Amino acid sequence: MTLAPLKTPIVYPEPDGEPMAESDPARDYLIYGVESLKFYFHNQEDIYVSGNLYLYYERGVPDAVVSPDVFVIFGVENRPRRSYKVWEEGGITPDWVLEVTSASTRRKDERDKPDTYSEMGVLEYFQYDPTGDYLNPPLKGKRLVGNTYQTITPNRLEDGSLSIYSKVLELELRLLPNGQMRFFNPQTGEYLRSPDESERERIEERREKEQVQRTLQELRDRLLAKGLDPDNL
Repeated sequence: MTLAPLKTPIVYPEPDGEPMAESDPARDYLIYGVESLKFYFHNQEDIYVSGNLYLYYERGVPDAVVSPDVFVIFGVENRPRRSYKVWEEGGITPDWVLEVTSASTRRKDERDKPDTYSEMGVLEYFQYDPTGDYLNPPLKGKRLVGNTYQTITPNRLEDGSLSIYSKVLELELRLLPNGQMRFFNPQTGEYLRSPDESERERIEERREKEQVQRTLQELRDRLLAKGLDPDNL
């Protein structure tokens, strides 16, 4: 009897949990991009937002992998994953990708990844350079037309901000005059905040309210000390 040789299982490595960004600005915007969009879409059960995650796009080929800094996928379950394998998700690939460009990623972001993403059918591909050293302008957007990407024409706003509209997200990506990138919701007229930013603002608002209350109480006490009842003024 001849035994069939055992097949070596194909291993698809997963990130080790360590941040891949090479600098503070790159890491900060990776976190902002993922967390603010997660917060924005948190009520949508079929929209998955992630980043810094291995995304395998060809079964049986572990080297066919990318790790977008930020990506959004419509039509799949919104749940945590250790990696994303396209063939396990009904063949659904990202609809939107953002790469935070740096010295080590510039060549791949400009040359290699657009080819890979267009072949995958990524509808929009954005790049942002937080230092302004590698991209001109530091914020760029491309939209898939047929099999190739075409540059999305940006708008220059009155305050000097550069605005690029994403049809996929129905949001604007804005490059502010100070070089910061923020998502802007044209429906509400507000910038997207991450949960951490929202919590910091809530704490700051509470502190300001408490300060106003202390000031009013001090004024009340001074009036009372002078024999004046502030309630009867």
